[in-house]
Amino acid sequence: MNTDNKPQVFKDATDFKTQFCEECESIFSKTYDELNDFERYYALASLIAGKARNAKVDGENDEKQVYYFSLEFLIGPLLDNYLLNFGVRDIVKAGCEQLGTPLEELVACEADPGLGNGGLGRLAACFMDSMAALGINGNGNGMRYRYGLFRQEIEGGRQVEMVDNWLEHGFPWETRKNESAVVVQFGGQVVRHQDGERFWFTQEGGEKVKAVPYDVPILGYGAKKVNTLRLWSAEPATEDFDLDAFNSGDYAKAMKFRSDVEAISQILYPNDAGEHGRVLRLKQEYLFVSAGLQTILRTYEKKFGKRYGEKLWEHLGDHVSVHTNDTHPAMCGPELMRILVDEKRVDFDTAFNVARKTISYTNHTVMPEALEKWPIEVFRHLLPRLYMFIEEIDRRYRDTLPHDVEGWANVLSKTAILWDGQVRMANLSVIFAHSVNGVSELHTGILKASTLHEFYELRPDLFNNKTNGISHRRFLGNANPKYAKLICDAIGEGWLADANQLSQLEKYEDDPSFQEEFEKARRWSKERLAKYIFEATGTQLDTSMVFDVQVKRFHAYKRQLLNVFKILDLYNRILSDSSFSPRPTAFIFSGKAAQSYTFAKEVIRLINSVAEVVNGDPRVNDKIRVAFVPNFAVSSAQLIYPATDISEQISWAGSEASGTSNMKLMMNGAITLGTYDGANVEICDLVGQDNIKIFGLRTEEVDALRAAGNYWAWDLYNNDRIRLGRIIDELTDGTLAHLSGNFESIRDELSISNDHDLVLKDFYSYVDAWDELAQAYGDRRAWNKAAIHNTARSGYFSSDRTIREYARDIWHIDA
Repeated sequence: MNTDNKPQVFKDATDFKTQFCEECESIFSKTYDELNDFERYYALASLIAGKARNAKVDGENDEKQVYYFSLEFLIGPLLDNYLLNFGVRDIVKAGCEQLGTPLEELVACEADPGLGNGGLGRLAACFMDSMAALGINGNGNGMRYRYGLFRQEIEGGRQVEMVDNWLEHGFPWETRKNESAVVVQFGGQVVRHQDGERFWFTQEGGEKVKAVPYDVPILGYGAKKVNTLRLWSAEPATEDFDLDAFNSGDYAKAMKFRSDVEAISQILYPNDAGEHGRVLRLKQEYLFVSAGLQTILRTYEKKFGKRYGEKLWEHLGDHVSVHTNDTHPAMCGPELMRILVDEKRVDFDTAFNVARKTISYTNHTVMPEALEKWPIEVFRHLLPRLYMFIEEIDRRYRDTLPHDVEGWANVLSKTAILWDGQVRMANLSVIFAHSVNGVSELHTGILKASTLHEFYELRPDLFNNKTNGISHRRFLGNANPKYAKLICDAIGEGWLADANQLSQLEKYEDDPSFQEEFEKARRWSKERLAKYIFEATGTQLDTSMVFDVQVKRFHAYKRQLLNVFKILDLYNRILSDSSFSPRPTAFIFSGKAAQSYTFAKEVIRLINSVAEVVNGDPRVNDKIRVAFVPNFAVSSAQLIYPATDISEQISWAGSEASGTSNMKLMMNGAITLGTYDGANVEICDLVGQDNIKIFGLRTEEVDALRAAGNYWAWDLYNNDRIRLGRIIDELTDGTLAHLSGNFESIRDELSISNDHDLVLKDFYSYVDAWDELAQAYGDRRAWNKAAIHNTARSGYFSSDRTIREYARDIWHIDA
């Protein structure tokens, strides 16, 4: 696909081959023919990365700079995406074929950068893509993890966490910036100094860490804008090498200081089951916040110092927006104040006002128990000076809270930063923000009504909604090449720049020839995925089956367990009733569970145990198959989304903030089977009730059920021993134990813990809805019409739209 007005990167395939071969020799001192495929990929990526760094961009200007702070940036493989953004994919594809290596084989060599885990990190990456595409000065600020969260393998049905050594062979997209390194300090003592009436504080002693930035170019579509994703790595500020220990043979002791420092940026989300893991995570959060802000202020001061003079810092919010993605960067507020007060000699009140004008906050959870908190003693010991700022802001907040309002004590208990021995990071984020947004209409409503209700009552002007979006260029343009080409042939390539143009597909929904080509594209994608799954797991899937997909992080509220119960119900009914004939379906799961999340890991084991039983039973193989795809990542997601017929979005209503897999699957023509939760609500509004299948309790019904206190899960078990009761019995009667044992803990979660996630309550509604949707698949004309309609209405969910709303309403930028 080519787009007009893109800078000329390669004149033609011949020019590309010349430059590519020169890059091969420059990097490896070998000819193209002497290299293996990985080396060829690396040379190609290096060539394109160099083009991205040197691409024509807007010159220096006074337009506001947005800095997006996120602990995760799940950017995924970049090569194919950047070829699309440069508009040279066809040229490169032709050149690679002439050289004898298909481009697809080189693209497949790229590792997924281990810089994120799930939706939070992928959202940040999509936002970076859209800011560059829209010409916004939007730069990312995050951590450069030496190892990813983990590489998931399945052994005996269990998730096994292996080292994700994604940097093993280097990362051609990054550039180390030694000259931009800064020092970050932990621990030590705060010392008060006074000279006459003036006093100030310094933090002395403790541990000083050098934060070294690695910059990744973020190339926007059309290559008219290149922003930067800055990733921080922790290194010793001074070399504290214990020579005596080394000479005595105690090499671990000799290197201990370096090892302790480098651990800060070793891995995303260190296991926080122990104190050491929690402290390490707090260090991560402070390091990327402090390093990022130091760099921002240094750049701003250099650019505007002469213009504003003594009023320099009062204008920071006019030129800089710091956006915090969830609570991990919550320390941006107090850290910005610390730098302004301690280093720039700004008075306390002015510093606070500057921070609030500059910082905005996106909340990503509706569950109060999921909001991040830190023990005061741990926080104060590690960050003594920062804690002083938090303590003073909290004191002033308490003093200014109206005490003549009914229930003020309850309001204070919900909104204070310091409470019950903890630093509450969500409250810190809200108090330091000029804007607080949720990520779907339903989610924002719950924030106002429940999670952050007291804050909303105090400051309703702070709150707004920004429904999440996704990069349609990556997740349709790159991920689904056959369908993307069909769309381009029908409506042109304008949709790549403007996703709203996908609405033009509505006139093709009933077109027989378009539907036929859509079927071919879907069949190709299913065959591609089936091949990948067979190679990864040994599971053989029949591509004529419905592909029913649930791919996301494993968590109880996302209810992968409900999906498994449906499969077991189908299995049991097929065996017990010869007349029962469900639509032949392949159930595909993928996703990781946090290392310390025992229940979620048990559900993964259950899925694999069910797969072992179902796939090994010839009596049902023509009706149902089950596959668990290990190590879910952006690259595997791009294979799964285009092949999906039914998109499972089945969290209990009121638990999912938004979701983004629902958007990616919808955009690729999958039909959503889901609860009225998160962005499913907006999908339903867009596509209409006839093009989605909604089941289960609504949010208000869930709330009423919990408030009534009369739900007893065991009643459902006792009332139906034939279907639901049988499934629960199978958890512990040996039916599923052949692979790795029974599932007492899951049974206990349903019975002793009374089914908190309402798996049993929504079971019948869910199974009936699935059966209706699966049976509808038999009417190919009607199904394809609905699938194409989903794509046609998906333009709203482009992250370009979301970023335009952020720019207009929060950052106050024209986009």
